[in-house]
Amino acid sequence: MYGRQRQSIEVRRFTPTDSAQVAALFHATVRNLAPQYYTHAQVAAWAPADLNFRDWAAVCSTRLTYVADSAGRILGFGELEPQGHIDCFYVHPEHQGCGLGRAIYRALEQEAHGLYLSRLWVEASRPAQPFFERLGFTTQAIEMVNRRGQAFQRYAMDKQLTWGDPTCSAKR
Repeated sequence: MYGRQRQSIEVRRFTPTDSAQVAALFHATVRNLAPQYYTHAQVAAWAPADLNFRDWAAVCSTRLTYVADSAGRILGFGELEPQGHIDCFYVHPEHQGCGLGRAIYRALEQEAHGLYLSRLWVEASRPAQPFFERLGFTTQAIEMVNRRGQAFQRYAMDKQLTWGDPTCSAKR
């Protein structure tokens, strides 16, 4: 379903009809990538067997959520809260390293520009930290959090946005 092929990708706003695919993508990404960094119990807590542990339609609809859509298949998504917090950000494992994450991020940063935000921040997982560093985020703290009875290490990261600067990535 998700094989690497040359295909047309559209980064667009989330619609509630995307919910099932977004939930499945989240689950597939965590279950495929996280075991390199986390225990089986941690992975199961992060991505429970019940794909609808979260009301994807409601949550994604209340945020500035963008999806990477290829002929009706969702290959990645990212959520921006209006104050500048990036919450969920996932690209299907078979499509990582192809520029989809960067394209989704650019859409979120454009939204930040429209909101006149001066800063974006994220709590990145161990596998996501290098991606956000490549986008210009810096680690401010390493935190331990508890999810469904499991402790996780995450990276509190932020990026200052300077809209008057012609080198700002949102202006490119």
